[in-house]
Amino acid sequence: MPTGTYNLIDRPCVPVRWRPGLTVRGPDGLPDTVGLRELLLRSHEIAALAVPDAPAHAALLRILYALTAKVAGLTDPDEDWAEHRLEAFDAGRLPSDGIDAYFDDYPDRFFLFAPGGRPFMQDPRLAEQCDAANTAGVNKLIVTRPSGNNHSWFRHDTDTAPVPPTAPEAFLSLLVWHYYGPAGRCSSREVNGMKSASATAGPLRTALSYHPEGDSLFETLLAGLVPPDAAVVGAEDLCPWELDELPDPDRPPRESRGPRSRHTGRSQHALLLLPDEDGSHVRDAFITWAYRGERMPREDDYLIWQTSQQGNRYPRPADAGRALWRDLDALLLQNPPAGHAHPRQPRVFDSMSEGFDDLRVRALGFDQEGQAKDTQFVDASTPAVLGHAEANDPRTVPAVGRLRQYGELYGRRLDRAVKRAWSAYVQDAKADGAAWAAQAGARYWPRAEAEFWARFRLLDRTGEVPDGGFDPAATRRAFVRLAEEAYDAVTAPVTRTLRGAKAVSQARNDLYGGTPKRRQPVPAPRAQTKEHSA
Repeated sequence: MPTGTYNLIDRPCVPVRWRPGLTVRGPDGLPDTVGLRELLLRSHEIAALAVPDAPAHAALLRILYALTAKVAGLTDPDEDWAEHRLEAFDAGRLPSDGIDAYFDDYPDRFFLFAPGGRPFMQDPRLAEQCDAANTAGVNKLIVTRPSGNNHSWFRHDTDTAPVPPTAPEAFLSLLVWHYYGPAGRCSSREVNGMKSASATAGPLRTALSYHPEGDSLFETLLAGLVPPDAAVVGAEDLCPWELDELPDPDRPPRESRGPRSRHTGRSQHALLLLPDEDGSHVRDAFITWAYRGERMPREDDYLIWQTSQQGNRYPRPADAGRALWRDLDALLLQNPPAGHAHPRQPRVFDSMSEGFDDLRVRALGFDQEGQAKDTQFVDASTPAVLGHAEANDPRTVPAVGRLRQYGELYGRRLDRAVKRAWSAYVQDAKADGAAWAAQAGARYWPRAEAEFWARFRLLDRTGEVPDGGFDPAATRRAFVRLAEEAYDAVTAPVTRTLRGAKAVSQARNDLYGGTPKRRQPVPAPRAQTKEHSA
C-alpha cells in the first residue's frame, strides 16, 4: 500500500452506536468507529450513526443510501420495487455477498488519500491547478474550527499553529464541504489557461433534511431509499467515485441519472486532502470550485419543498429556533394546508408502506446563510410518527395538522401580545419588544412542544375513531393556558404601576384574537332638499 493512503472500506472512519444487549465479540469489545464494509455488514447490529455534527450526519446518510441501494439490488425501476425492498427488510440484514462484490469492483476508489490515484470524493488535479503556496488549511476544512477572522465554536485554534485532524475527522468534514459548502470566494483554480476563484453554494446549504429512522441502522438505510423513476437505468445511475473519468470543470455539470447520482453527485466544490507522512492525519487541503459558472439544479428527496410568492421552489431552511413538531403535518400530509408556501412533503415519505410504520423522523441541517455565515447545527428527532402518514392513516393525520395549528396560533398571538404590551408601556409605537418576545417564546415553545406530543400520543391508531379522537376544545384550552402563563410571567414586573397594568391588560386581548372592532352604525338616509331634487 502506498505511503499516505487510508482505505475507507476497512479502516475506521464512521462513528456508530451499537444496539443494546449485543453480545461482545473478541477481547477488545465493540469498536466506536468502523469502516464502510463493517458498517454495512453489521448495520442490523448498529442502532444508529454516532456522528456528532448534524450536517456530516445528513451528508453521510446520502452516501450510505447509495451504497445500500447497490448492494441490496434496488437500483433499477420495477413495479414491484417496494416488494423487493420488503424482502430485503425481511432478510434482517444486508447481503454480505453483495457488499463484498461491490467493494471488490471499486477497491481503489475508497482511499481517502491516494497519491497518483483517485482519492474518494476528491480531485487530484487540484495539486497542479491550484497554488500550492495558497492552500485552504485544515482549520478551514474542519467547519467547527475558526479560520481567518471567524469566531470560535467549540475550540480555539489558530492558523499559525493548526492541529492536524485525524483521517476520520477529515473524512466527515470532506462530506460537509460537498453538501454545505459556502458560496463566494475560494482558492484560485486554473483550468485551460483561465483562473477563477468563485464557488457556488453546496446543494444542501441552509436546508433542513428529514430522514426516516428505525430501531437499527439497517432499518434506517432501507427506509431511506427512494424508488427510481421509470426512466432510470440502474447501470447509468452512478456515484462520483464510480465514474470512469473525473468531471470537466469547463463543461456543465453532469445531469443526475437517478436517486444515487442525485444524492451523491451534486457538489459545487472540489477538494483535495493532503496527508501527513504516515497517513493518519491531514496536514493541509485544497478547497475550490468544481464547475466554472455553472450550478446544478437543487434536487433532493429528503427536503420539504416550498414555493415563494414569485413562484420559485426552495427547500425549507434550517432554523435552530424552530422545533421539529412544527413541521410535522408537512411531513405526514401529501398536500398540507400551510398558507401560500404550498409545502410538499419529502419524496422519501411517499414510499413509506407496510413494514415501515414504526419509524421516527430525524431532522438534520445547518442554520446558516447562503454565503459564509454559519450559526448552529440542527438535529432533532420525533417519536414513531410515520404510521400516521396520510397514505397509511388518512382519518387521523388531519388531526395532527390541526394540533400543530393550535400550537402555532397561540405562539403567534403570544408574540404579538407581549410586543404590543411593551410598546404601550414605554409609550413608543416603534418599540419592537424583542426582549419580551424572546422571553415569552422561551417559556411557551418548549411547553407547547411537550403538550403537542402528549396529545399526539393520545390519538387513536386504529383508524376507527373519527379524527383520531382529537378534541379541539380541550386542545385550544391547553395552548391558551400555556400562552397565558408565559404572558403573565413576562409582563408581571411592570404591572405594579398603573401605566404598566393598563398596557398589559389591554394587550392581553391579543391572546384571544384581539378586541373585535365595533361595527359603525349605518347612517340613516338624509332627506333630499329641493336643491338636491332639482
